[in-house]
Amino acid sequence: MNQGLALEVLLAGESAFVTGPAGTGKTYLLNQFVKLAKNGGKHVSVTATTGLAATHLGGTTIHAWSGIGVQDSLPDRFADHLSKTRREIIEKTDVLLIDEISMMHDYRLDMVDEVCRLVRKQPDVPFGGIQVVMSGDFFQLPPVNRGDSRQGGFVVNSNAWRELQPVIIYLTEQFRQDENDDLADILTAMRAGELRRHHAEKLLERTEVEVPYGELITELHTLNIDVDKINENKLKELGGDELIYTQHTTGADNYVQNLQRSVLAPAVLTLKQGALVMAVKNDPNRRYVNGSIGTVVDFEPATEFPVVQFMNGKEVTMQPDTWELRDGDKKRASISQVPLRLAYAITVHKSQGMTLDAARVDLKRAFVEGMGYVALSRVRNLASLYISGINQMALKISPVAQEIDVNLRDQAAKDAMRFAHLKVAAKKREAEPAKDKKNSSGTGWQEKIAKMRETYPNAYKPWEKQDDDTLKLGFTNGETVKQLSKKLGRHEGSITMRLQKHYGEDIVQ
Repeated sequence: MNQGLALEVLLAGESAFVTGPAGTGKTYLLNQFVKLAKNGGKHVSVTATTGLAATHLGGTTIHAWSGIGVQDSLPDRFADHLSKTRREIIEKTDVLLIDEISMMHDYRLDMVDEVCRLVRKQPDVPFGGIQVVMSGDFFQLPPVNRGDSRQGGFVVNSNAWRELQPVIIYLTEQFRQDENDDLADILTAMRAGELRRHHAEKLLERTEVEVPYGELITELHTLNIDVDKINENKLKELGGDELIYTQHTTGADNYVQNLQRSVLAPAVLTLKQGALVMAVKNDPNRRYVNGSIGTVVDFEPATEFPVVQFMNGKEVTMQPDTWELRDGDKKRASISQVPLRLAYAITVHKSQGMTLDAARVDLKRAFVEGMGYVALSRVRNLASLYISGINQMALKISPVAQEIDVNLRDQAAKDAMRFAHLKVAAKKREAEPAKDKKNSSGTGWQEKIAKMRETYPNAYKPWEKQDDDTLKLGFTNGETVKQLSKKLGRHEGSITMRLQKHYGEDIVQ
């Protein structure tokens, strides 16, 4: 099924499972759907099985949204003990989106289903009548069974799945790998369980190829400890001064901490000229994507924001961006930070959803099925892949996932025929002229800063400790936001956000 028809199926109100190989645009489709559904007045709850995946879509975890937390079963009278806010969110939800569903246990999907039925008081309807849109790829990281907790399998084995009978949207058009490249052939063979000797030999050949001298590329490792050490040491090797960017936050501490665990941009970002960096968010103007690699070539004089030369040739002044933790329609927390991180190394787990221009992959300590597939599928072609180590586990795919995939493809073909009548609507939507988008690429940014500083001399300058001390003292003494704005030479909105960081949204309206 192509993206256009898939979007029409979702907009028609069908519960569905969106799947397909890495790089087929699952996240892009979901973002389009969420935007149009919200514009149509629907209450959309965006969730994922991990906090990291949730931030890509601007949502929260399904465990927090449903209130099940880390429990393995629902206790008696569970719904009666939910907070009023939690009940209201579930009651108002028209669409529930669950991303990275491959990592969710079957029994947990049943628990979410039961919570929705109880809270919405519709015990005979799957998920209490909510349109449920799930997304994921069972060939990637599976649900983890620990010895001290309830054991489970993929969500297709759940009662909720069988009763919901979701439409299967199987995306096949490849937007990442080059279709005729050996890497695409290898990944397809891995998914089909048909990896042959010549495939393995092609990968082993890449272990003997060295990264060209002087070229900086990202390394993928299986363990966090290796990643942190590499990034720290590489930055130390660079000469020049460090520039430090500290994130700004809003919301209660517990929500901010939950969001922080899921945001790839560090709370304190330290950069130097020449540092290898990675964009950790998609640019609305498409100059870079989540995973784009570049080098810090300069710092803008007016703001000290880093200027990054990306591998695609585009030079971009990286301005702060914002991540939000949303719970239904409510914003719980936000983090504003320059959307970069050091890119000398990153874990395989955190690379999920990224497209890398090139990568050096160390899979000699791969420890779970699907880990190798995730790592190898981050790049576009075999020539941009360098392998420093690989073990047998790295080439393994879950046989259960392969069996599920056969059934999904069969059902997807039937569903594509069933909804073929929506192709007319899909073509009509594609033909609609795109609305003009304002160019926020940074062109004229220095002029805008200069103009703003005619009124607010300190606009977009980093907050120093003495600034914060003045702000807190003035606020404690009853000075208004307007008075503090004049005293500190900053826009009133900036003053409000800074006060909310220190005192919370409830205190500072």
